[in-house]
Amino acid sequence: MSATFTAGLVQMAPAKTKAASLQKAASLVAEAAAAGASVICLPELFATPYFCRTQDHAAFDLAEPIPGPTTQALAKAARAHDATVLAPLFERRGPGLYHNSLAVLGPNGELIGIYRKMHIPHDPGFEEKFYFTPGDLGFRAFPTPDGTIGALICWDQWFPEAARATALLGALILFYPTAIGWHPSEKAEFGPTQLDAWQTVQRAHAITNGLYVAAVNRVGTEGKGKNHGGTLEFWGSSFVADPMGRIIAKAPTDAETILTADIDPAFVEQTRRHWPFLRDRRIDAYDGLLDLWAD
Repeated sequence: MSATFTAGLVQMAPAKTKAASLQKAASLVAEAAAAGASVICLPELFATPYFCRTQDHAAFDLAEPIPGPTTQALAKAARAHDATVLAPLFERRGPGLYHNSLAVLGPNGELIGIYRKMHIPHDPGFEEKFYFTPGDLGFRAFPTPDGTIGALICWDQWFPEAARATALLGALILFYPTAIGWHPSEKAEFGPTQLDAWQTVQRAHAITNGLYVAAVNRVGTEGKGKNHGGTLEFWGSSFVADPMGRIIAKAPTDAETILTADIDPAFVEQTRRHWPFLRDRRIDAYDGLLDLWAD
């Protein structure tokens, strides 16, 4: 069983340019490492504004290959601080083929693996189906010097199937880099309920799979206008939940923050012994879950 390690969550807003965002992210990775973190995650699409608020063909120019500028910059930071870094990015896989992806970069700067977002939303102000092809690598877990970690992205966090599939690959912790926020016109009426639901569903993944969950959101207000697709206020609130679903670290809604939390593989083992949900699954009875609907 691997030893306890510290996870670092970088809650940030993008800088004015992509190059400046990469410099900022590298500096914040250094800050997280100085606080003891050896596995560090950045928010979804951290290097640019959240361009998916509208449909704009010019935004495809923001995409890059793997390897590319983002992985090169964060691989350098990983090497410098002997840390594993999860680097989300807008991936250009080929002409006209793009993914919402993340690269897992090891302490030597090596590419451990890639995850491509599987569930792609399409809502007013979150026009992601216009930009992203659904992932084709499946759900993945990645070996690191600190143990096996899982990585999913934003909209994936609402699907218990994704959390379960990744847990079954041996993940001790699920990282969810995220870009989620309020439409200002809806905040007064729905804001607290939306934020609570977001936290609750991810705490539930921690409980039902007996592992840690780390949600890493961006922060700040982007865009202009009152209509959907105009302004989005990202609600920050990055947090870590333990295998009992308790929030053990939490960031504010409105400030850039480095959040750290200790991840204890022995506590994962202990929790699963007492709450053996994985043991008691009826895998012989779940065929219907492979159907879209019970027609």
